Amino acid sequence: MSLLEGITGPRDLDGLSTRELDELAAEIRRFLVTEVSKTGGHLGPNLGVVELTIAMHRVFDSPRDAIVFDTGHQSYVHKLLTGRQDFSALRQRGGLAGYPQRDESEHDIVESSHASSSLSWADGISRAFTMTGQADRHVVAVVGDGALTGGMTWEALNNITDDNSRNLVIIVNDNGRSYAPTIGGMAHFLSDIRTRRSYRDLRVKSERFFGLFGAPGRAFYRGVRGGTHGFLSRFTNNEALYSNLDIKYIGPVHGHDLEALEHALRQARDYGAPVIVHAITEKGHGYEPALADVADQFHAVGQIDPETGEPLETASRPSWTSVFADEILALAERNPRLVGITAAMLRPTGLHRLAERYPDRVLDVGIAEQHAVASAAGLAFGGLHPVVALYATFVNRAFDQVLMDVALHRAGVTLVLDRAGVTGPDGPSHHGMWDLALLQIVPNIRIAAPRDATRLREELAEAVTVEDGPTALRFSKGSVGSEHEAERRTDDGVDVLREAAHRDVLLVAVGPMCDLALDVAQRLAAQGIGATVVDPRWVVPVPAGVVRLAADHRLVVTIEDGVRVGGIGTRIRQDLRDAGVDTAVTELGLPDEFLPHATRGQILESVGLTAQRIAQDVVSQVLGSKIPVARPLPDDVPASERARSE
Repeated sequence: MSLLEGITGPRDLDGLSTRELDELAAEIRRFLVTEVSKTGGHLGPNLGVVELTIAMHRVFDSPRDAIVFDTGHQSYVHKLLTGRQDFSALRQRGGLAGYPQRDESEHDIVESSHASSSLSWADGISRAFTMTGQADRHVVAVVGDGALTGGMTWEALNNITDDNSRNLVIIVNDNGRSYAPTIGGMAHFLSDIRTRRSYRDLRVKSERFFGLFGAPGRAFYRGVRGGTHGFLSRFTNNEALYSNLDIKYIGPVHGHDLEALEHALRQARDYGAPVIVHAITEKGHGYEPALADVADQFHAVGQIDPETGEPLETASRPSWTSVFADEILALAERNPRLVGITAAMLRPTGLHRLAERYPDRVLDVGIAEQHAVASAAGLAFGGLHPVVALYATFVNRAFDQVLMDVALHRAGVTLVLDRAGVTGPDGPSHHGMWDLALLQIVPNIRIAAPRDATRLREELAEAVTVEDGPTALRFSKGSVGSEHEAERRTDDGVDVLREAAHRDVLLVAVGPMCDLALDVAQRLAAQGIGATVVDPRWVVPVPAGVVRLAADHRLVVTIEDGVRVGGIGTRIRQDLRDAGVDTAVTELGLPDEFLPHATRGQILESVGLTAQRIAQDVVSQVLGSKIPVARPLPDDVPASERARSE
């Protein structure tokens, strides 16, 4: 049995020797490469925290001592050390989640994978321990250097240092990267520490000096180094950043030296007040393909060859992100007023190509979505048209800025929301399912949902011409779907994808749900029910063409991959009522629940968004209702379409 197989919980680490701990770290890296290459997942971040996680679990007593991971994508090693070693279905239905999850283990506390919130959690937990007489319990927050670019982190630090009577340890996992290389003044400060000659030279020289005395000298050096902080903090002024915050600083600590890490963490544990431990790690440590990947060091991978790191399969169609990346560059070449903004997601959101061509026209603000959007309002005031590219799940964090800084000031800002709707394996905090319900209540906003690559290009080009208020463009994760040309387009831009001989049902599809709606229409036709399928293109505000078409049908069915409560279907129902249209409306979408990790198809099936299920429900409504008989085609339908229908 391997050492890893013998670890069923953190206390199994206590009896291991230094040699065995090093061997365990090597086993864990081999395990991660082998298993994650089969399923995909966050490989690079976890390879970088192997020793740090081992040391943390040897020094602290989880779950009595609360461990909080910021974002949590680097928690795979934590899962292994807390008895979860079946990675065969990682991020798949029924398997381990890619982030901490409470129903998996009592060792998991915070499930949200949105960055920069861990210190607020840690502040609250440590205060609760103190207020309830549990002063012997510790709280450990593991926060990446990228998370320090988020303003919420500094709000938490301000409050943490207001009360020094708590057992709170903040581990800064400093690898110089968030998703990609970390940006900003904080990054420059930490980089200066990592690369300062005095730090590197003194560390090497001190280690060599004590090594001259053989085993006793090396043992003494291990006792004082704490990752060399005992010597080096006196020479590198590392405490300068934190001195005004009145918080103890230990570091920098070599993040792949188990003994150094343990020494520093024990000092922090015994200090009796909030402490920052600065550990310098290497993302992708020990795996050459990850280290050679300059862009993101295998932050997140699909299925790969474990030997080479090469992907096992390539998509037959381009991704939504790549289509956007090409089009925003093409638009920027024609319009010098276009600038891009992102929040530590330059490559994942597709702004990297624009940045490569026009580096001065792309701003990466770090993990600070609120700042990104408010700053965009300022850029618009200054005469530019900013395009803010975020994951749809992260626009939730900037809602106030969209509402009060952009919309209230009628600023011409375009939001591009990647990974909208059901994203799949990353679980509840990454599904981009709230954007439509949230954003449509913003006054004067215009929201587009392209159904295919052609419409993405078209609608993005339209969005960046709007200068009197916010626009938003949302699209899915993964490859673009099939191209669907419209049979006709109304005078206000609604695409009619299929027009039936009898106007029984109007299917209003939002973005990529057009594929599903067309399948439903075909099934209804086989039952003798005529179904018209439309893509509004711009779903907010509701186009008048949708209202007119709804008035000519017996039933309206809206299909969206956003939360149904307060979604586009609700908006259409309200607009029909305001217009005096009494056509019945059925709103289909996602339930107001936190959806687990699974494939997109599995999740849509579980919530009833399949062609068979929808068609069955519509048939029962139409045939079992007292809705009036089908109405004839109106006069504005072109003669060619009328002839085809008849």
